[in-house]
Amino acid sequence: METRRKAPVGRPRGFDTDEALEQAMRVFWEQGYEGASLTDLTDAMGITRTSMYAAFGNKEELFRKALERYTEGPASYGARALREPTARQVAAAFLNGSVRATTRPGCPAGCLGVQGSLAAGESGAGARDTLTTWRDGHLALLRDRFRQAVDEGDLPPDTDPGLLARYLMTVANGIAVQAAGGAPRDDLQQVADMALRSWPPA
Repeated sequence: METRRKAPVGRPRGFDTDEALEQAMRVFWEQGYEGASLTDLTDAMGITRTSMYAAFGNKEELFRKALERYTEGPASYGARALREPTARQVAAAFLNGSVRATTRPGCPAGCLGVQGSLAAGESGAGARDTLTTWRDGHLALLRDRFRQAVDEGDLPPDTDPGLLARYLMTVANGIAVQAAGGAPRDDLQQVADMALRSWPPA
């Protein structure tokens, strides 16, 4: 018995969802969650509010999707850094990646994950919590990597992996804030280099 294929319900989307999400990410990166109005977002994305809701959900859901894109794109240096063979190389790749990502020409300065919702009011509480979870997740990955380095003898046995991870994250977050304030890439690279000079010897 022949079965007929059902026609798709509704009209196909008349826009590139990937490109629209890229533009939304840039708006959130530049203006923060609360600073980015729905008009700012839909204008940058080149779509109507109805299309935005249909494709991405509400503003908070769009923000989560934009943060995922940021993690896989501009902030992907973090995941790559974890694969470096030594703890010191992990730290160097992480800080150098932070400098490059927060001062990239043609992109907003700073870090979406740091500045996206620092001063959120009640309407931005969800986005603030999302970013706190995001930062905590990256901190845990660094801690686990440094714990592995201690186990392998790559870091001294008395090293506190959690404290070392928080130190590295604090420097990287400071780099992002300085970049957002207009600090030049060369100056921030010197900060990264200085932090690495105090790295514990193997």
